[in-house]
Amino acid sequence: MKVEFAPINVPLRRRIQTVAVLQWIFSFLLLAEFCCGIFVILILGKFWFVAVLYLLWYYLDWETPCTGGRRSHWVRGWTVWKHFREYFPIKLIKTSDLNPNHNYLFGFHPHGVLVAGAFGNFCTGTGFKNLFPGITPYLHIMPIWFSCPFFREYIMSVGMVSVSKESVSYVLNNDGGGHASVIVIGGAEESLNAHPGSLTLNILKRKGFIKMALKHGAHLVPVFSFGENELFKQVANPKGSRLRNIQEKLQKKMGFALPLFHARGIFQYSFGLIPYRQPIHTVVGSPIPVKRNLNPTTEEIEQLHELYLQKLSKLFEDHKRNYGIPEHKSLIF
Repeated sequence: MKVEFAPINVPLRRRIQTVAVLQWIFSFLLLAEFCCGIFVILILGKFWFVAVLYLLWYYLDWETPCTGGRRSHWVRGWTVWKHFREYFPIKLIKTSDLNPNHNYLFGFHPHGVLVAGAFGNFCTGTGFKNLFPGITPYLHIMPIWFSCPFFREYIMSVGMVSVSKESVSYVLNNDGGGHASVIVIGGAEESLNAHPGSLTLNILKRKGFIKMALKHGAHLVPVFSFGENELFKQVANPKGSRLRNIQEKLQKKMGFALPLFHARGIFQYSFGLIPYRQPIHTVVGSPIPVKRNLNPTTEEIEQLHELYLQKLSKLFEDHKRNYGIPEHKSLIF
């Protein structure tokens, strides 16, 4: 394989952006393991009492990821996130106003490999606040990440909370409105479809979010992130292949998927784990009004699910020309 090296005269600004993204990759792939290692070292070393004190805190703070988390505006506003967003760049597109007197459930699509658009738009900076004043976004992720010592504090600080039913209910139960649950509907399983050009969404059997919206009267908002699947290349894993079967079995057992992805390196463009510089445009659609129904029937859930699919398809069709999607391509459910 011929290696294409980056030119020597790359502007410092771009170098800083690359370092910012490298930091994000490390946080996403290795920081949890690193934090667990630090905790083990503390337990086995002379500072064991620090680990014991943290365990006490951990026990007392166990429910926090399911009760709105503990965000830090300081961490969310770190300068590193500005450089991170500019690397791609990541942009948030508004198509309709959101009334802060209501609560909302955002369905984010597609998952991509590392959900860069969701993190960049809903966990960093003030872009969302400026576009949707009075609305506070909560990005829901898998509960397993909140079991990692120290790491849980970091991910809560940027506005991440558990995707458990209790957590989503807590966010959507805000009487004054102004809360938005952001759920990546396709989940970890959809990351296995995250190949460049792929428009396949894992949503037909995902109806739990519809039921939650109905039970809490939260307006549904379809969100499509153009460019999300273009950031990495993935080893070919078509449905039915040996690799895909192994990945799906591991995903069911562990709760998260293991896509075999690659992109570019720090000083060369041929191979590595740094995502490609591909723009991400996250388009927030118009809200679908939902009337509260504490005991929705299967038929009511199906009807709202079908309406959501229609609105999501329309959102994609209305904007695909702006972001390089060929006219003949449509979403695959």
